[in-house]
Amino acid sequence: MAGNERRREDEIKLEEQEEMKEKEEVSGEEGENPSEISEEESELKKCKEELQACEDKYLRMHAEFENIKKRMEREKEKSVAYAQEQFARDLLPVMDSLELALASIPTPDEGGDEHLAKLREGVQLTLDQFVKTFEKHHIKVVDIVEGFDPNFHDAVMQVESDKHKSGQIVQVLQKGYMYKDRLLRPAMVSVAK
Repeated sequence: MAGNERRREDEIKLEEQEEMKEKEEVSGEEGENPSEISEEESELKKCKEELQACEDKYLRMHAEFENIKKRMEREKEKSVAYAQEQFARDLLPVMDSLELALASIPTPDEGGDEHLAKLREGVQLTLDQFVKTFEKHHIKVVDIVEGFDPNFHDAVMQVESDKHKSGQIVQVLQKGYMYKDRLLRPAMVSVAK
């Protein structure tokens, strides 16, 4: 039995040696040597770096696209919210004309007759309808405070005034209007020197 075991051990060693030779032959056939392995590793490393760069570029482009999409949504909302702005601006001269017409019609106290009083009443009713419609559509007159504010007022002249301090508004020559939170037209004013 000891002879059989020894023979079996010799056979196993022979098989292992043959397997080693086959592996060496296979690796020899493929032509791989240590320099080729390092070239493949460097090529693999280079590919991984390129992949990482492409992933970074993709993530940046995606983030930029999302930012553009959000900005366009905001601009769309603003354009819808302020779509009537130009139309409102075009109505301001009509409002000015009605106010001037009303101011030019004498009242009965100022010597006007009955027909002029009726005309004055009609112009006043039309003007009141305009004011209500403007309020309904968020158009309002620029508040006139005593101090001049270049954001809301346009000073067209300076006048001498003993009653006003320097920089105070003396007279409103043309009303200014706001549409929501935007200035449609600044108020034209005269300011004290």
